[in-house]
Amino acid sequence: MTLSGLEQGAITIASVLGLLSIGVPVSVAMIAVAGAAMWLVAGFDFSQANFKSLPYAVTSNYTYVVVPMFVLMGVLSAKAGIIADLYRAAHRFMSRVRGGLYFSTILASAGFGAASGSTVVASSVFTTISLPEMKRFNYNLGVSAGCIAAAGTLAALIPPSIIMVILAVLTDQSIGTLLMAGLIPGLLTALIYIVGIRFFVLFRPSWAPPTNETYSWREKFQALSRIWTVLLLVLLVMGGIYMGFFAPSAAGAVGAAGAALIAAFSRRLSLKDFWESLLEAARISTVLFFVFIGGLLLSRALLIMGFISDLNDMILAYGISESTFLAIIILMYFVLGMFIDSVSVMVITLSFVFPLSQSLGLNPVWFSVLLIKMVEIAAITPPVGLNLYAVMAASKGEVSANQIFKGILPFVLLEFGFLAILIIFPDIATWLPAKMKG
Repeated sequence: MTLSGLEQGAITIASVLGLLSIGVPVSVAMIAVAGAAMWLVAGFDFSQANFKSLPYAVTSNYTYVVVPMFVLMGVLSAKAGIIADLYRAAHRFMSRVRGGLYFSTILASAGFGAASGSTVVASSVFTTISLPEMKRFNYNLGVSAGCIAAAGTLAALIPPSIIMVILAVLTDQSIGTLLMAGLIPGLLTALIYIVGIRFFVLFRPSWAPPTNETYSWREKFQALSRIWTVLLLVLLVMGGIYMGFFAPSAAGAVGAAGAALIAAFSRRLSLKDFWESLLEAARISTVLFFVFIGGLLLSRALLIMGFISDLNDMILAYGISESTFLAIIILMYFVLGMFIDSVSVMVITLSFVFPLSQSLGLNPVWFSVLLIKMVEIAAITPPVGLNLYAVMAASKGEVSANQIFKGILPFVLLEFGFLAILIIFPDIATWLPAKMKG
C-alpha cells in the first residue's frame, strides 16, 4: 500500500518528536529522520546529494553570518556588566513604588533586549542580579522568578532579536523589516507586564511588600549616566539599519565590534573574559547551525514526499478560514512549546506552517511576529519552558520547579491577552516596517 504525502509527512514529524521525547538532541533527530525519509522516498543518491549540498549552503551563505555576530554581541554585553547598570538605574527610579523591583526587572530586560537579543542570557543574568534583591525585600519568590523568566522573553521581540533573525533567514524575509516589526510589540509587552503586575500587587499585597529604600536625584541620575553603553549600541545597530548605513547582515558584526570596544574602553572586559565570550558565542552558534541544517534537510524531505503541497490542497479543499488556521497554529505552538525548546519548535514547523500562511494570504511580517509571540510564550510555558529552567539553574537551587511554575502563570495570562490584541490589531506589527520602507 502506497502512503500519501500527508501520511508520510505525519510519520516523519512524529518520528522526530518521538526521538526528542527520549532525549535525542533536536539537530540529530531532524538530520537522522530527514536522511532516512529522503532515502526511502527518493533513493540513496538523492539523500547523499542533499547531505553534501545543504550543509555547505548554510555555512557558506553570507546572510547566516548575522547569527553568530548577534550571539557574540549578546554574550559580550552580558560580560561587560550592561545588565547590572540597567537594573541599577531602573531600581533607583522605581524604589519607592510598590512592586518596584518587578518593574525594574522588566524595564532593564527591555533595555538589555535592545543590546543583546538572547532570552536565555537575559533570564540567567537577571536571576543573579534581581532575585537576591527581591528576596531581601521579601517579595514572593515564585512570582519573582516568574517575572525574571517572562521579562527575559522581551529579547525575542525587541531588536536585535536573535530568534527574529533566525526566522527571517529561514523564511527568506528581510532581516531589517522583521527586526523593526518586533519593536512596538516588544515595548507594548513590557508595558502590559507593568500594568498587569501593578494590578496583581493591588489584590495580592504579599507579592510585593513596601520598601523604605530611597535615593537622591543625584544618585538616580548617576545610575542613569551609566547606561550610555546600551543607548550607543542600539543607535549603532538599529540606527545603522534604519538609516541605511549598512545592511542588516552586517549589523551583527558592527554590534559585536561595538560591544567589544565599549567593554574595552570601560575596562570591564579582560582578555580572559573576551576569550570566554568568543568560546561561548562559538558554542551557541554551532548548536544553532546544526539545528538550521537539520531543519533544512527535514524541510526538503517533507517537500519531496508531497506533504506540504498535499497539506495546502487539503486546507483549500476544506475551506479552512484564517481564524481557524490561526487557532490551530496557536494551539500547536502552545502544546509543542511545553516539551521542546523554542528555536527547535520554530525550525521544525516553519517548513510547512509559513507556506500555508502565505497560501491563505496572511501578511508575512505580521504572521512572523505572531509566531515569535508564540515562541515567546512557549519559552515560559511549564513544564519545559527554556527560560524557566534558565532561571532555576541560575538561582542555584533557591527556586523550585513548583514555585516558578506557579509564579509564571500570571505572565502567561498577560501574554495571551496581548496575543489577542495583536491578532485584532495587526498594524501593531506592520506599521513601523511600512513607515521604514515608505
